[in-house]
Amino acid sequence: MLPEEFLNRMKTELGGEYPAFLAEYDKPPVRGFRVNTLKIGPRELLGLFPYSLGPVDWCPSGFYYDIRAGRHLCSRAGLIYSQEPSAMVAAEMLAPAPGDRTLDLCAAPGGKSTQLAAMLKGEGLLVANEIVPSRASVLVENIERMGIRNAAVTNMPPEKMEDEFPLFFDKILVDAPCGGEGMFRRDPEAAAQWSPEHSRSCAVRQLNILESAVKMLRGGGELVYSTCTFARDEDEAVCERLLSAHPELTVTARERLMPHTHRGEGHFAAKFKKSGDERAERKPHSERLDLSLYRQFEKDSLNLELKGDFAAYGERLYLLPEGLGSLKNIKSPRPGLYLGDNKKGRFEPSHHLCMALKKEDFRRGVELSDAQAEKYYAGETLPIEGEKGYAALLWRGFPLGWGKSDGGQIKNRLPKYLKG
Repeated sequence: MLPEEFLNRMKTELGGEYPAFLAEYDKPPVRGFRVNTLKIGPRELLGLFPYSLGPVDWCPSGFYYDIRAGRHLCSRAGLIYSQEPSAMVAAEMLAPAPGDRTLDLCAAPGGKSTQLAAMLKGEGLLVANEIVPSRASVLVENIERMGIRNAAVTNMPPEKMEDEFPLFFDKILVDAPCGGEGMFRRDPEAAAQWSPEHSRSCAVRQLNILESAVKMLRGGGELVYSTCTFARDEDEAVCERLLSAHPELTVTARERLMPHTHRGEGHFAAKFKKSGDERAERKPHSERLDLSLYRQFEKDSLNLELKGDFAAYGERLYLLPEGLGSLKNIKSPRPGLYLGDNKKGRFEPSHHLCMALKKEDFRRGVELSDAQAEKYYAGETLPIEGEKGYAALLWRGFPLGWGKSDGGQIKNRLPKYLKG
């Protein structure tokens, strides 16, 4: 049931459009997904995903669909990301270019971060921040599944981030916590928890987050502020207050998607450009590491040699994104590409490493049928003969995860949280 105060406000604001708006709530929620163009193009994907699809007008890689796709092998292989279509507008508006330093300041669960990563095409830096640890864990899993190599996931309050990254980023996205009015159709709990007071408190929080974002944005950089609410107190009013406090900002684009005018649940986005040309650098990362176990694994199992700045968190080994710099004072559950663990004289590769590579990067790749792939995700050992050692298990040429062959069978190395 929709809150009465919400309906009265929308009736006043929409006038003659209100009946069309209200009629949308008698319809089912709109579903969509994006193609992960780091791995596959939209045309090729459509050959693997045999369902009726329609294009999302504001996102070239976005499609509508009428089923739940999260457990489809295309999703497990990181070829698609289920995402509400309206929510795709914010990253498209920011439009980072390869090489940009990009920040997603309120990033979980990762829809917009993975969209930004696809635009970066593996070049530049993506920092995806989430303040809530449990939500940051979900963000890490999605960064991993989509095979993103140039991202660092951080778990910090915006006011702490601004101390570490002043005038650093070329592009920043703030998809701020909001009253969630665009979620009412698919999440009745959001409607039950709504109140005008909560909306007003969100506006205060949104402005505080934006203040931190402006401090991290370099001169000449661009910032997109977005919400999934229709409340003008949280959208246009917050933008006006931000502009009043920061004459160095100008609005260059603004978009409001409503469920009765655009096929989606609704979204607001505004783009700001910062004047000037100030740009800061961070102190470089410096850490001496013994990479011998990893290099031996690389020699035995891969057809490439990874280069760059490496970092260790205990047994865990990471390859840091170019330009991230020092990890001092950075709270990060995933500071870069997680390569694997050094354990008692051997190196155990991570799932993230497998998902971030292409089939030609593996010395041993084993193509699985649909039925074998489902057994792999069920946690089963596969009775497949082959050369001993780590092998990438592939579906239609795309990595699903590691297996380890003893010559007569392949033992399952899929992480437990992905099985089932």
